[in-house]
Amino acid sequence: MKRIYAALLAVLLPAGYLTGCAAPAEDLMKNITPNPVYARALEDVNNVSVTDFAVRLFQHSLEEGENTLISPLSVLTALSMTANGAKGETLTQMEAVLGMPVEELNTWLHIYLANRPEAEKYKLRLANSIWFTEKESFTVNEEFLQTNADYYNAGIYKAPFDASAQKAINDWVEENTDGMIEEILDKIPEEAVMYLVNALAFDAEWQKIYPEYAVREGEFTTEDGQIRQVEMMYSDEYGYLEDKNAAGVIKYYNSRAYAFAALLPEEGVTVAEYAASLTGEHLYTLLTNASWETVETAIPKFETEYDVEMSEILKEMGMPIAFDAAADFTGLGTSTEGPIAMSRVLHKTYISVDEKGTKAGASTVVEMVEETAMAEPEQPKRVYLDRPFLYMLIDCETMLPLFIGTMMDPAE
Repeated sequence: MKRIYAALLAVLLPAGYLTGCAAPAEDLMKNITPNPVYARALEDVNNVSVTDFAVRLFQHSLEEGENTLISPLSVLTALSMTANGAKGETLTQMEAVLGMPVEELNTWLHIYLANRPEAEKYKLRLANSIWFTEKESFTVNEEFLQTNADYYNAGIYKAPFDASAQKAINDWVEENTDGMIEEILDKIPEEAVMYLVNALAFDAEWQKIYPEYAVREGEFTTEDGQIRQVEMMYSDEYGYLEDKNAAGVIKYYNSRAYAFAALLPEEGVTVAEYAASLTGEHLYTLLTNASWETVETAIPKFETEYDVEMSEILKEMGMPIAFDAAADFTGLGTSTEGPIAMSRVLHKTYISVDEKGTKAGASTVVEMVEETAMAEPEQPKRVYLDRPFLYMLIDCETMLPLFIGTMMDPAE
């Protein structure tokens, strides 16, 4: 059975400028001018919808006992760009999983990404590009390209899909992540027809950097009782989170545009049990209603990577047709070899949390195949993250979890 592959790559990684392109490719942006997008301000109802997608994706991604880290923003951007090429029941299922119509997602992401706060000491940067083959068998849909140019400011390149194109895409990713990812694409199959690439980087300094005396050896106890020696960072913070099953803390980055938020389940409640109880509305309400009170806090220094293939996750969430021969992605383009469908959704993340701040990143690859068939208390609160916890990097305006994960064992 002959297959034709197309892939969408979304990369969210720490550090670096996100511009430029090194490519033996024809730049088609000279023929496609982004149209202006006129849109209203972000609305709470859509912010809740995006948070709900983040929670559902996180719940389906959890691996019991394992460190987990996903970037809902990376996956949402990748799938939203892909959804612009979907039609019929394929689009209906994708929109149900993503939480809103693709037109609203385009607008929401365009506004969010165009207005994300950025300064010298905190950065969330993004770049997009679309690469498609020169093969005569594949015909790209110009309207699809125009939509992604309008809403995602995507650069568009046509290239021979050979080793030079693989190197060009990897070079683009490396350049746009400041060398943090040297190679994301291991090969281009002979049948490949398209790659959509999104690069996004988070790099932020704490509002108050930990002094040397505030970082010292401590212990972290895993759910199975193992003791890990870690470096703990101690401080007083002023954003307290609490519900019936967990207590948590918000620690702000410089200028309070972004924050690190952690939730520590109460004794007797596992991280998996607590995560399963969450809804997007509950998490959004919890984050937006943090109380302003002193919290004695200890956060372990940690660095972790995570990867997962999400096709089964997304099928379970409600979009199986996208991975079936019955999928309709004719809005993306057509091929004389047969209909195009999703094959794999690869997701990889990285985070480093230390006394100066946080760097975090992720990559998402959607592979398409053609099938032939807060009041100050009398006593300070205390949240010591010395046992497994759930954590997030959040945008303080929308409360969107840019990253959400679990720290089960800092030794992993």
